[in-house]
Amino acid sequence: MDIILVPGLWLDASSWAPVLPALRAAGHHPHPLTMPGVGSPAPESSGIGMADWVAAVVEQIDAAEHPVVLVGHSGGGNVVWGAADARPEQVQHVVFVDTVPPAPDSSISEFPLVDGVVPFPGWDFFPDEDVYDLDDTVRERTLPLTHSVPARVPTDPLPLTRESRHGVPVTLLMGAYDQTRFDAESEGWGEFGQEYRSIAHARVVRIGSGHWPQFTAPQRLAELLVDAVGVD
Repeated sequence: MDIILVPGLWLDASSWAPVLPALRAAGHHPHPLTMPGVGSPAPESSGIGMADWVAAVVEQIDAAEHPVVLVGHSGGGNVVWGAADARPEQVQHVVFVDTVPPAPDSSISEFPLVDGVVPFPGWDFFPDEDVYDLDDTVRERTLPLTHSVPARVPTDPLPLTRESRHGVPVTLLMGAYDQTRFDAESEGWGEFGQEYRSIAHARVVRIGSGHWPQFTAPQRLAELLVDAVGVD
C-alpha cells in the first residue's frame, strides 16, 4: 500500500523517520513529504498557500498506480482532507494524527509572522497537554528539525466541495481522546463536529501522548498506523 505522509506545520519529511521502518516491515510503501516552501525565505515562499500544499499531495496521488492512504499530522490534516476532497475515488483511507477533519473553508490557525514567514514559535508556545511528554532531551534533538512555513499556509481557507469525501474511511489517532470522549465533546464543535459526523466510517483511537507522538511515542504510533491502514 502506498502511504503518503504529510507533516504538520514547521516539519519536513524527516519527521516521519521514526515510523517508516515499521510501515515498510508491514509491507507498505511510505512516501513522507516535505511541503512546498518549508524553510524558504519570504521572497521564495510568499506566493505559496494551502492550495499549493494540497496540490502537492494530489500530484502524489495521481502518480500512484492504486488507491493510496493519506496520513496527516496536525496541520497536515487540513492538507490530506483537501486532497481527499479532490480525489475521493483514489484515496482508500485517511488517517489524522492528533487533529480532526477540518470544516469547509476553515484554516489551521494564526501564528506570528517574522520576516514574512511563520517561524517555529518554540516548544514553550504550546499548552502543556501538547508538550508534556517532550522532555529536554527530545526538545533539543527535535528543535533543529523545525523550519519556517509560508505566511499564507496557516490562515488560508480550505475549500471542500465534494460530498463524496465523506465516503472515504477515516481513522483519528488522537493523543488524549478515545472514541467516547471524542464523540461527546465533538457535539459542541460546530461545523467541525458536523464534518466529523458526516463521515460514513470514522473511528477514534487514543495514542496516549502529546501532540508530537512521532517524537515521543514512535513505536505506538507506528503500530497504530499499521493497524489503521488495514481497516477499511
